[in-house]
Amino acid sequence: MSLDVGTQAPDFTLPTDGNGSVTLSALKGKPVVLYFYPKDDTSGCTAEACQFRDMQPDFSGAEAVIIGLSKDSVASHDKFKKKYELPFMLAADTEGAACEAYGVWVEKSMYGKKYMGIERATFLIDRDGKIAKIWRKVKVPGHGADVLKALAALA
Repeated sequence: MSLDVGTQAPDFTLPTDGNGSVTLSALKGKPVVLYFYPKDDTSGCTAEACQFRDMQPDFSGAEAVIIGLSKDSVASHDKFKKKYELPFMLAADTEGAACEAYGVWVEKSMYGKKYMGIERATFLIDRDGKIAKIWRKVKVPGHGADVLKALAALA
């Protein structure tokens, strides 16, 4: 399924770090930055998480909720969050249902070997639960600033 700007964001309920859980539809009324990343504690994923961490006050000022999502376990998320003092929730999509719904579970290639994995992508979801902006194949440098700029345009 291909998601487009203006369509309803697929709902999900997933476990999060700290033995919590998050249901996307329960966040209606607030903008949501939903970012998918391949793996906890890897260089690119750490850089992206730290970028969102460092910009957290700006996102909070816009009342935005940030959710990092990967297929890693809650235990892995707990370690990653603690190690880098991440102030936002990390959701564990161990079954891959949300990854499939958002179209980020894709075939990748490294050194000629093909495998399935999460494409780094971010979805900005507006207060009504609709997709306001999509970034696919995200390059980490400057990404947080791009997302913040799009978030400001929602207001």
